[in-house]
Amino acid sequence: MKKTFPENFLWGGATAANQYEGGYKEGGRGLATSDFITNGSAERPRKITIQLKDGTKKMVNRRPTGNPKVDTIPEGASGYIDENIYYPSHNAVDFYHHYEEDIALFGEMGFKCFRLSLSWSRIFPKGGIDGEEPNEEGLKFYEDVFKECKKYNIEPLVTLYHFETPAYLAEHFNGWGGRETIDCFLRMCKEVFTRYKDLVKYWITINEINVLNGYAFMGTREADSEVRYQAKHHMFVASALANKLCHEINPDAKIGCMVALSCIYPKDCKPENVFGALDYRRGALIYSDVMMRGYYPSYADRLFEEMGATIKKQPGDDEIIKANPSDFLSFSYYRSSVYHTEIVQNTDTGGQMGDANPFVEKTEWGWAIDPIGLRYTLSELYDRYQKPLFIVENGMGTIDKQDKNGYVEDDYRIQYFRDHIAEMKKAVTLDGVDLMGYTPWGCIDLVSAGTGEMKKRYGFIYVDLDDEGNGTLKRTKKKSFDWFKKVIATNGEDLSL
Repeated sequence: MKKTFPENFLWGGATAANQYEGGYKEGGRGLATSDFITNGSAERPRKITIQLKDGTKKMVNRRPTGNPKVDTIPEGASGYIDENIYYPSHNAVDFYHHYEEDIALFGEMGFKCFRLSLSWSRIFPKGGIDGEEPNEEGLKFYEDVFKECKKYNIEPLVTLYHFETPAYLAEHFNGWGGRETIDCFLRMCKEVFTRYKDLVKYWITINEINVLNGYAFMGTREADSEVRYQAKHHMFVASALANKLCHEINPDAKIGCMVALSCIYPKDCKPENVFGALDYRRGALIYSDVMMRGYYPSYADRLFEEMGATIKKQPGDDEIIKANPSDFLSFSYYRSSVYHTEIVQNTDTGGQMGDANPFVEKTEWGWAIDPIGLRYTLSELYDRYQKPLFIVENGMGTIDKQDKNGYVEDDYRIQYFRDHIAEMKKAVTLDGVDLMGYTPWGCIDLVSAGTGEMKKRYGFIYVDLDDEGNGTLKRTKKKSFDWFKKVIATNGEDLSL
């Protein structure tokens, strides 16, 4: 029986380019779907600004409503940028100009690993269409970032696709709805696998594949089930071929998949609720089943039929997926929820859209705080796949208040992480889970993906920026900074407050 975390455990933190990087017009970067998304709040949903073929400008929902008439972007429409609107991704918290400072802070905290994503349109401004040359400035930027990480003995964990499609691919191929996007993605993969062969050992293909839908997340004009699941099939094929390419270029590299897998409980022991929770969970596990096991599970056809989707495969697709499974399963865990038979069975978010659990506390945004649920999920996934796991997102979004010196005494965040790490340790030492690492989400404050806010803060480092993009961008360590530094230094042994 293991007594503690492995000696080479990858402690660190996680970010995403569209929420953190900024520099959207700099260094030869092309536009991405994320560049047309406005800010919002818990009460005011984020929107996408588009221009129709006739020049008419309008806004559509960033998160699909389920009504095709409202959600569909007309053919010939394109994203446009209104100079009178604030788009959080454009500057985000400006890692583009602060990467040396930020990585130095991560090094001071003792990070072994730093998860970040590539802005695809910074590598290929048009996405990697046939004959397009890669953007050297973009490649050089990430090379500099990875070299900076190595100065502090930090391993980059690089996500290839995280919530942003090059706008050109969205306009010309309907994003991931078009089979052409697979080839473009693989051109980008080949470029970065080759360029960073000696700098990056750990890769993730697609972030939270199960929650993706519509223009903002997949570059598709439509958000209906038919297009959504066809696009995800294209992603499965692309992910498998990226795995193959990665292993060919760098046999020492590890490449994994990534799924949102917050857990789900039945409301009670009523048989309909117990089986319903299991079946509800399958909506998310279908994704890890395909990418980890290499084939669609036995319940897939029935699930697609219920969703109103028919998957069109090309000859050889199943063989590609079967031959190239992921090396590890990475996942996000934020909360748990409850299933009962009144819930509409039309989600694949892994339990995040269930009902509230009356037995656990909640954050200011209503997210359940359930550390034991993390151990439950780790055991569930390891029992299912018997392959290494990696927690690449976990955290508590909350409002932080600075004192007169700019210091944030975030004991609530420390308590949250303390409890989750304690349960994570039980999963490793008592349940025998093979866990590669732990990278809490938003290790430095960044823009919220869901609401576009800055006040919903996750980080160990405070960034001076408000919800409208005003602020000095000054970085300030919170109390949790030194606490997490101690946790890393003791390999998770000292969790004291």
